[in-house]
Amino acid sequence: MSKYYFELAFKPNNHYELFLDLLESITTDAIEENDGVLIVRSEEELEDLKFGIEEFSKALNTDCEILYEKKENIDWIKEYQKSVKSVEIGNFFIRPSWEDKKEEKIDIIIDPALSFGSGHHETTSSCIEAIDEFIKSKQTVLDVGTGSGILAIAASKKGCLVDICDTDEVCIIDTKSNFELNNVSFNDSWVGSTNKTTKKYDVVIANIVADVLVMIANDLKKCLNDNGILIISGILDKHTNKVLNKFKDLTQLKLIHKNEWVTIVYENKKES
Repeated sequence: MSKYYFELAFKPNNHYELFLDLLESITTDAIEENDGVLIVRSEEELEDLKFGIEEFSKALNTDCEILYEKKENIDWIKEYQKSVKSVEIGNFFIRPSWEDKKEEKIDIIIDPALSFGSGHHETTSSCIEAIDEFIKSKQTVLDVGTGSGILAIAASKKGCLVDICDTDEVCIIDTKSNFELNNVSFNDSWVGSTNKTTKKYDVVIANIVADVLVMIANDLKKCLNDNGILIISGILDKHTNKVLNKFKDLTQLKLIHKNEWVTIVYENKKES
């Protein structure tokens, strides 16, 4: 890639379509149209094109504002990669694929995608804190509303048998790719929610939103084994009480408050 590129931008006062036709006939470079301004960029100098536009303007007796600049050619991919940072949460290190792992940490690779969840949001980081503290190896886990799959991957990295579900099929596809990227696997997946399974789990994770958590509260509880752990998040602090009321039949183990977001850990406590 060249260090510089050239940009020719011009705005004709009249005959816009004629100028556009002229450009399309004499250049193979991409043409950008922006609110009456025509823009051509090239790694080759555009002096000849600029001269042609000036002469064409004279021939049409039309005023034309022209701006011709030499600009630095930025590697936008590298600039974007610089903006995506790794994050350390407890024993986990969550990073994009172009960063190096930390040997002493549980490594999770998540490259940004359309689906939600890269470890930076308060709800995601709080859930990972809870996974780090409460989930043990060989437990069965269901990740409800899996998003990018980051929470399911964290559980899998701890040696758990993980199922995933999401109402958005794109999220399931992204999660499968992210599992492959992390060299781990899940047990089962489906498009939908907890009402599509009759299984019971040692741990159920649901990082969604407060209203949905309230709506599917009974289904979440039905998925829990005796003494199973429920981790719920995506709760704005102003909605905390209505969520607490809906799950008051469970034993609260921990409430994590980060900025305006709340994550709650419950146990389906059964008397022995």
